[in-house]
Amino acid sequence: MTSMSWGPTLLWTPGCETCGTGFWGCTRRLRASPRSLLESREWAPGHPQTQQTQPGLGISPWVPPVWVGGPWGVGPGLTSVPSHSLPSKFTLLFLQEAPSTGSEGQRVAHPGSQESPSESKPFLAPVISNQRVTGPSHFQDVRLIEFDVSGSGISFAAGDVVLIQPSNSAAHVQQFCQVLGLDPDQLFTLQPREPDVSSPTRLPQPCSMRHLVSYHLDIASVPRRSFFELLACLSLHELEREKLLEFSSAQGQEELFEYCNRPRRTILEVLCDFPHTAATIPPDYLLDLIPAIRPRAFSIASSLLTHPSRLQILVAVVQFQTRLKEPRRGLCSSWLASLDPGQGPVRVPLWVRPGSLAFPETPDTPVIMVGPGTGVAPFRAAIQERVAQGQTGNFLFFGCRWRDQDFYWEAEWQELEKRDCLTLVPAFSREQEQKVYVQHRLRELGSLVWELLDRQGAYFYLAGNAKSMPADVSEALMSIFQEEGGLCSPDAAAYLARLQRTRRFQTETWA
Repeated sequence: MTSMSWGPTLLWTPGCETCGTGFWGCTRRLRASPRSLLESREWAPGHPQTQQTQPGLGISPWVPPVWVGGPWGVGPGLTSVPSHSLPSKFTLLFLQEAPSTGSEGQRVAHPGSQESPSESKPFLAPVISNQRVTGPSHFQDVRLIEFDVSGSGISFAAGDVVLIQPSNSAAHVQQFCQVLGLDPDQLFTLQPREPDVSSPTRLPQPCSMRHLVSYHLDIASVPRRSFFELLACLSLHELEREKLLEFSSAQGQEELFEYCNRPRRTILEVLCDFPHTAATIPPDYLLDLIPAIRPRAFSIASSLLTHPSRLQILVAVVQFQTRLKEPRRGLCSSWLASLDPGQGPVRVPLWVRPGSLAFPETPDTPVIMVGPGTGVAPFRAAIQERVAQGQTGNFLFFGCRWRDQDFYWEAEWQELEKRDCLTLVPAFSREQEQKVYVQHRLRELGSLVWELLDRQGAYFYLAGNAKSMPADVSEALMSIFQEEGGLCSPDAAAYLARLQRTRRFQTETWA
């Protein structure tokens, strides 16, 4: 990699105080190694999270960008650019004063509406409760959150999922506007440049900068290579543009991975690291540069037959450490965990769609459900629904670390066991020297599993983390088919494949 000559006048730029030292505060280290970006805000490398891969980091040949001209002033350290332009997808027409009619707000489905809530018009569901269900000393914060969906027209069955549209924190919105020099209260209307391009349906017209950044721009996501390519096109600062071009090139992908993806650096943090470039980004390019916030899907953890007009979800709050000083946090889970209905009314935009799990309607068909951790959520909905309909033969294999820390709905399961409505098989992985997981409990009860599947026509369901658990459970089933059913390995594999083909073996897993 070509070494860079860093100018002596590149100092800290106001507006990035909460990000750390800033990209240009590390110029001496960068002269020796561009890989040492922001070392003062980073811990030692080697965190397991760094094994992830970066979307968009290909080895395709790099095409030099088309430079963007504009009417912006050129100050110290800034360079002019060629005059031919790269048009933005939209034009932001700023309003000098607020319109006399209409008001800014989210496009939502109102109570009593004939239109079902959807992504373009979600239902603003009041949050009824937000309860932590893991022990105070447990490493992970898991929440049971309940919403009021009365009057929404929302209906769901066991196995369905709810989609939630999160928003950025007020602190991040303020910081973004500060770094880019935007007025959060500035109103604008969005105009597509091409007739076949439509404006985002979730954005009101007119819209404020605060609304755009809060609800639409995913400033907390890890940027792709295309972000750096466009940012280089927009940069008027010679040294920052040179580094952005380096990150955009095919030769610079290893450095980009080390800088951005390995530590999971966000778009907002990158903009703080390139303050001169960020301060001159034309607002017209914001929607080209930054992707839209995507809705997050959660398994519904309750049944309308047990909790009328209510919808519950089980949320594991995502937080982990990379070499960056600031912990990485999941946008949606952290936002949901922060909502406190005890401090006043709180509403969340949501809608429902069918999930991948479908449960048998016949009352005498047994179901075997394997749900470690938060994977148990859809099975709670199924058990509530089946018990309310008088269906028995409910077998739940639940796995967690400690009985007294993360045993979700323990009292509820025990009550159902007393009523002979449920057979619960727990696996507590950390309560003995040898770790015990759900696949071990399946093997221990192999004769029961084979009896239910082969002689009683049971359905088998699996939900949870997709890392290794699904393969481990499938391997346990193969072992049961051979040991209890007397099948050879090829026949056991064919038996499992037949269960999958006939939808008697269904999975819902996530990364």
